[in-house]
Amino acid sequence: MTDRYEGSFFGRRKGKPLSPRREALMENELPRLALDLGSPAPADTKDLFEGDVTEVCLEVGFGGGEHLLHRARTNPQTGFIGVEPFVGSMAKAVAAVVDEGLANVRLYDDDAVNVLDWLPQASLDLAYQLYPDPWPKKRHWKRRFINEDNLDRYARVLKPGSEFRFASDIDTYIDWTLRHCRDHARFEWLAETAADWKTPWQGWPGTRYEAKAIREGRTGRYLTFRRI
Repeated sequence: MTDRYEGSFFGRRKGKPLSPRREALMENELPRLALDLGSPAPADTKDLFEGDVTEVCLEVGFGGGEHLLHRARTNPQTGFIGVEPFVGSMAKAVAAVVDEGLANVRLYDDDAVNVLDWLPQASLDLAYQLYPDPWPKKRHWKRRFINEDNLDRYARVLKPGSEFRFASDIDTYIDWTLRHCRDHARFEWLAETAADWKTPWQGWPGTRYEAKAIREGRTGRYLTFRRI
């Protein structure tokens, strides 16, 4: 694996000021929910969660949290690690986790590369990356999270036979992801018909980014890869 891209794979981190309540939640509750990357990762990733879980999933860049929170609510036996550097989105997720008493969510508010490098080998049952920043200008493509090095990272932490799922409404990023995963020895695209990449996964709640894409006339594509 080569050195990581020196910069960030995400844009701005702050938007509108948080409400006093969310400021307090970020100060008092996020430390409890956040992964402690300063300590060694547990040998069994399921031990990260307060609740009893039978499998662990990762979502990189959960945005508004619609998908992460829906999955956590409807799959209490699954532990979900959510990574999101944008402060407003993280504060929204923290509020929901606290208010609903979700015991199967852990969070991280910085670069997902740090989490992928920290997790034990073959410790994840599923990974999602949904509607990531496409960095549409060609000079910024090096900032796209999907690249050879990060696919190496995903491959290391995913169990053989598990899935990596990717969604985007930007054709150039879909093509980019297909090309990079096709060229990677540890990923196999599972689509057999057009419906396989035009149809969201079972139980899909939608996201605000997907809704925006639809309003603006773009169509989401849903790619599923098996970790070989």
